[in-house]
Amino acid sequence: MVSDMSIDVVTFGEAMMLLVADKSGPLENASAFIKRTAGAETNVAIGLARLGLNVGWCSRLGTDSMGRYLLGAMQAEGIDCTHVVTTDKQRTGFMIKGRVEGSGDPEIEYHRSGSAASQYSIADIDKDWLVSARHLHATGIFAALSDSCLETTVASMDLMRKAGRTISFDPNLRPTLWGSEERMRSTVNALAAKADWVLPGIEEGKLLTGQSTPEGIADIYLNAGASLVVVKLGPDGAYWADKNHASYVPGFPVKTVVDTVGAGDGFAVGVISGLLDDCRTSDAVRRATWIGARAVQVLGDTEGLPSRKDLIEAGL
Repeated sequence: MVSDMSIDVVTFGEAMMLLVADKSGPLENASAFIKRTAGAETNVAIGLARLGLNVGWCSRLGTDSMGRYLLGAMQAEGIDCTHVVTTDKQRTGFMIKGRVEGSGDPEIEYHRSGSAASQYSIADIDKDWLVSARHLHATGIFAALSDSCLETTVASMDLMRKAGRTISFDPNLRPTLWGSEERMRSTVNALAAKADWVLPGIEEGKLLTGQSTPEGIADIYLNAGASLVVVKLGPDGAYWADKNHASYVPGFPVKTVVDTVGAGDGFAVGVISGLLDDCRTSDAVRRATWIGARAVQVLGDTEGLPSRKDLIEAGL
């Protein structure tokens, strides 16, 4: 699709420096770590930028070495970081991640309380710049960081909806960031109701809606106002439904799972890019399952995110 808008996608979110253990086992036994970038929204921003979309990212970073590293990494991906606020009053968040052999999720420790990103507020939004974009991608993580981040998420979604832009929403549940499970459920569902495309994982969907099947989960969000719901099913692929159609899309086989963190973000890259490319929904979801499968085969969150050339060679 050709657009007269200079920005294709904007996202708000916290970038964190990621330290990945050099060997499997308990984190305390690791003797060295590999430095990477992390953050659900920044993973999506990087993935979309690698596919040639014009992407803008909004956040706050400390002026510390971690903040400088993250800002440089995002700029190197060609992402518009002109609306990232830097401050010497708060530190940049970081996380430490273990390694696992075979299946299973790695051990993760977050060090983000009181981070610069958690101080982001409505006053930091450039409204004209925001609505110049075609699409907004939001998640439940940024909204959970603080009351001001939640207010920013709501305001940005309302602004984009009023401007007639499309909005995608990934619940990305982080229970430890919310005061209670009930607050998490009610707030995340309220945010999902503001989105056009809702992208829950199957276990997230069960927790948020009380439904036990992809069909039941999708129906809840379609009835709440979404035009498309895509339920991630891990290695089994995905289920998607809109007002008129529904279908399962199989997953891509993976020989060795290295790290599952970031797979959902890669999936979001596939759905968003596919729909903005005017692909059929089934083709966009197939692209998403392929990128998600690539993501679990690498150590970091973004190494598996493809280029446009990779997409073309894969026939996607």
